Amino acid sequence: MDRKPVIVYCTSSLYIPGGIERVLTTKANYLADVAGYTVYIILTDGQDKSPYYPLSSQIRLIQLGIEFEELWDLPLYKKIIVYLQKQRIYKCKLRNVLFSIKPDITVSLMRREINFITSIKDGSKKVGELHINKKNYRNFKTETNNFFKKMLSTFWSKQLIHKLQKLDQFIVLTQEDKEDWKEVKKISVIPNPLPFYPETFSQCTQKNVIAVGRFSHEKGFDLLAQAWKIVCRKHNDWHLQLYGGGDKTSLYKLILQLNITDSFQINEATTDILKKYTESSICILSSRFEGFGMSIAEAMSCGIPVVSFNCPCGPRYIIRDGEDGILVENGNVEQLADKICYLIENEHRRKEMGRKAHINIKRFETEQIMSQWIKLFEGLLRI
Repeated sequence: MDRKPVIVYCTSSLYIPGGIERVLTTKANYLADVAGYTVYIILTDGQDKSPYYPLSSQIRLIQLGIEFEELWDLPLYKKIIVYLQKQRIYKCKLRNVLFSIKPDITVSLMRREINFITSIKDGSKKVGELHINKKNYRNFKTETNNFFKKMLSTFWSKQLIHKLQKLDQFIVLTQEDKEDWKEVKKISVIPNPLPFYPETFSQCTQKNVIAVGRFSHEKGFDLLAQAWKIVCRKHNDWHLQLYGGGDKTSLYKLILQLNITDSFQINEATTDILKKYTESSICILSSRFEGFGMSIAEAMSCGIPVVSFNCPCGPRYIIRDGEDGILVENGNVEQLADKICYLIENEHRRKEMGRKAHINIKRFETEQIMSQWIKLFEGLLRI
């Protein structure tokens, strides 16, 4: 092409301090400011809310005002009716925008537009990128044993595969997850880019442990609290700082029950998370599952070792066990506590792991990851 490509990203919102929002912002900023692409981000929700992470002034936001979030508080019967109405409106509005913009590439972040995006014949290449592993992507079976939901899950999964097969390319975050998508032929692995790679990093001497993530079931903060109860018995002079958005009510109740409020502090998400990492000596990931594990990569870039459940998918792809961090059996609270104590008690080992973490994680620097995306996009446009 003689000109730089025009690219559109479709997602729900940018106001939430989450991993998808951070990753999309990092990639879009790079494409607009460094690669010179014309970048649009089309949103369906959060009409009057500003992006949480700093967005380049070169990026053009288009708010469709569908507000799928209104479905959250509706009863099931009404939810289905309203969803179908909103979905029709979304398809119509997105179609009109794409025909107006005429992008070269349209990227779905696997939200509701994945159901119809390949049927919009605006001439753009259609790409899907998934930020969670296959087994846990809208997996109704894990939520309940309800027969109706199992049937719905099976039907929905078959429909999803059919939609993905029509994409020009489908992107997942790890080789581990790619192997689960055997039905999809046009599939590639591109990991998430680091949002930062600081030159100054933690010395791993302060008695602070950090965990970061949205307050939701999959992040396993209830398991983290149980593990920290064990750690407290041995090391009550160490403190755990937890940062994230979402409903914290149940976790507050749990740490009260466990009597660990003196050393387990719950904080809102912060825009200066880099500073919080560098003030810490150990990071913990207690997730039941992940798509990648951005908090692992962020912590390692700041020179602190991570103790993580070996959950699907991501931690084993990022951490080199025993070298720059520690993997423990998924869901094993006692083992998680034991390895946290190990790093607390072995300062030299902790510092050495942190130093190697800062070096090894360099492979996920933004420029390296974005070169893979640009190669992918340019390859699609040559077809």
